[in-house]
Amino acid sequence: MKNTPLAFVFVAPALLFLLAVLGWPLVQAILLSFQNVGVIGSAGNYVGLDNYVAVMGGAGFWKALGRSVVWVVANALVQTLLALATALVLNQKFPGVRIARTWVILTWIVPTVVVVIIWRWLLSTSGGMINPLLMQAGVIDRPVGFFATREGAMTTLVMINSWRWFPFTALMMLAGLTRIPGDLYEAARIDGASAFRRFTRITWPLLQPTLMVLGVVGTLLSFNVFDVIWLLTAGGPAQASQTLPVLIYETAFKGYRLSEAATISVITSILLMGFAILTTRAMMANEAAR
Repeated sequence: MKNTPLAFVFVAPALLFLLAVLGWPLVQAILLSFQNVGVIGSAGNYVGLDNYVAVMGGAGFWKALGRSVVWVVANALVQTLLALATALVLNQKFPGVRIARTWVILTWIVPTVVVVIIWRWLLSTSGGMINPLLMQAGVIDRPVGFFATREGAMTTLVMINSWRWFPFTALMMLAGLTRIPGDLYEAARIDGASAFRRFTRITWPLLQPTLMVLGVVGTLLSFNVFDVIWLLTAGGPAQASQTLPVLIYETAFKGYRLSEAATISVITSILLMGFAILTTRAMMANEAAR
């Protein structure tokens, strides 16, 4: 407790920076949501809660919210499975493990535009590599338009986004795995525990704190993904991949309803803040119960 004032002194610069970068735009968005501004720079009048009533009463917001939830859950499942498998492999001792740990992060540091160009080319029905390989393997009879159907577009986007982000999650899981004492595994081997039993009784329980933190951070990051979706499908086909960030962009810059877009942004921020607070409290209660 004696060092509390000193701690605030060290944290203050970061808090002020976040307040300037995040707090002020949020305040501006809140103020904008109570007006009827159409485009940037134009004057608006105070309309109270009219924008909130219009947004909450329309089907577009709820459909986009549902698609965002599906997007987040699907990404969480795929990324967790890929990251956990990768982390378990990289936690072993084999020749070149240090190189593998370095190279696995490459897909995460590649710029989004490059990722989009690569996958557009790979998945193209004319000249792409994926369709010919699937046809040679006998999986399909003719080229498939991966972005042509509603289900196919969302599934393909989930796989591409997970491919890009799972290395980051894998490294975080690997950091959690390295904190597990090796003596526990050695004792389990002496007792005759199988690899599956060692995973379920040692690895999985001790990895839970890391997984919970990654769950919160990953949900917030996935929910706000815009670039990959917009550059690959622009929310299509037939709004199948129109998540909330895409809806906000289209409302503001294609529909020229800036205040309505700000309203959706404020509601989204409230939902994400509520999720973060509830999950953080659940994590703290879980830690206190141990």
